[in-house]
Amino acid sequence: MTASGARARVRAELTREIADAARRHLAAEGAAGLSLRAVARELGMASSAVYRYFPSRDDLLTRLIIEAYDALGEAAERAEAAVERADLRGRLRATCRAAREWALRHPHEYALVYGSPVPGYAAPEATIGPAGRIGLLLCRIVADAGPGNDEGSGAEPAGDPGLLAPGLAALMGLPEGTALAERAILVWTSLFGLIGFELFGHTNNVVVAHEEFLDRAVDRWADELGLP
Repeated sequence: MTASGARARVRAELTREIADAARRHLAAEGAAGLSLRAVARELGMASSAVYRYFPSRDDLLTRLIIEAYDALGEAAERAEAAVERADLRGRLRATCRAAREWALRHPHEYALVYGSPVPGYAAPEATIGPAGRIGLLLCRIVADAGPGNDEGSGAEPAGDPGLLAPGLAALMGLPEGTALAERAILVWTSLFGLIGFELFGHTNNVVVAHEEFLDRAVDRWADELGLP
């Protein structure tokens, strides 16, 4: 290995160690309490050394946010890919189950990306792609149903062009002029609303079988999307 290669490897390892320590602080202090100095103390590093890897707290937060979105998206994509392509409802169910399971295993990281905004932090454009992975996965499932699913289950066949950003349906891989993009967004937001309510305790003493409740919700969403 060359000297430059060794330096790159050491840098990658230290960057990963800093991010791992930051996740531990995230669990203990919350995103608003994340401090580069505290992370440096845990790792036995000088604060100035940590700043060479992450110039600010916001840079570190961005790294954690992107990694959380990517881990969540990868879990959902892996589960969806394991289902027969023609089984559209099964693919939707696998995606939704995987998202919930990941959130339950990583509640603090889920709270970082879907919980309260961090005071003073503005997410940069680099977070947009990772944040959209599950939404685009849902859209691919809808698009794979092909023509004839745009009327859903008793819903209006046409979309309202004033509701969504121009060109969004095409960007999502869905036909313009139908309500499919609206319904896909409804499913996407409903999924994370349901997960968030469970994770943050809002459905305590309300829902007693959350996994089964999610499956029932998925069936209703599939009907709304017109999936066979």
